[in-house]
Order: sequence, then structure tokens, then C-alpha cells
Amino acid sequence: MRMNPAPLVAIAAFFLAGTVSAQAPAPTLEERMSRSDFESAGLDRLTPEQLRFLNEWLGSKGISASVAPVKRSDGSMLYYPDPTARDTVHSRIVGEFNGWSGRTTVTLENGQKWQQSESVGRGDVRMSNPEVTIKPMSMGSWLMVVKGCNCSIRVKRVG
Repeated sequence: MRMNPAPLVAIAAFFLAGTVSAQAPAPTLEERMSRSDFESAGLDRLTPEQLRFLNEWLGSKGISASVAPVKRSDGSMLYYPDPTARDTVHSRIVGEFNGWSGRTTVTLENGQKWQQSESVGRGDVRMSNPEVTIKPMSMGSWLMVVKGCNCSIRVKRVG
């Protein structure tokens, strides 16, 4: 029997829509979804090998518990295990900031490291220790706004 891949593509797109750090192991689809959602998506018809492959594939894309909802034992969904994980960050970039090169990583005064997750470049910026605000956006993504350069970019936390 050949399965329609549309439900799997929709599920993968939902979980991959945000950019995330791969710090925590990804919960399995069985942990993320209610039984009825799991069955409605047709995932119960996958062989154990197919389901294991899909879970490993999702995990290899950096899906973490901070983005992918996890089903609690009472049946409710937990979207962010650590409530402070989605707070707005206010800090400064340590040292010189020369814009975005496609894979730019910055270290903040608070010790956090953030990497741009968009492939755009902007090299016309020269600033020392600029203030930044990093705001949570939809589907687990983050937006870094650099004060004084009128520039913002999607980022992911890498440390």
C-alpha cells in the first residue's frame, strides 16, 4: 500500500517552520501529538522503521523541545518547557559588529551566542558594542534588532 505523503509533509513543515537550536534531544512525534492527531495524520500506519526514520530526520534538523510541543501526561500540550526561554533579550554585542555575512555569530554581554538564520548579507555596518533586542517571533523563531543601524535579522541561539 502506497501512502499519501501530504500529511507527513504538513507535519514536517509545522515542526520545521521555526529556526531552533539543537541543544535538547527532539521529542518523538508520538510525544508531541495526541493519539487522535497522530492517527489522523496517518502516522499510525507507518512501519516502525519509517516512524523511527521520520523522528530521526526531524531531530537532525535541530527541532528541540523549546519549539516542538510535547504532550504532557495529562494530555495537555507543553510548548515551552522553560517559561523564561521565550523572554525578550536585551543586551549588547561584545566588540565590533560589522553586519551580517550569511552565517554571522555574535556573542552578547550576557554570555549568549546567536547566529543569523537568514542567508542575507549586509556588510555596510561598523559599530562597537551595539545594543540589541532579540524578540521571540512566531513558530519558535527569533528576531534580532540592532539599535543604531536600522537593521534586523532572524537568528537562532547557538550558545
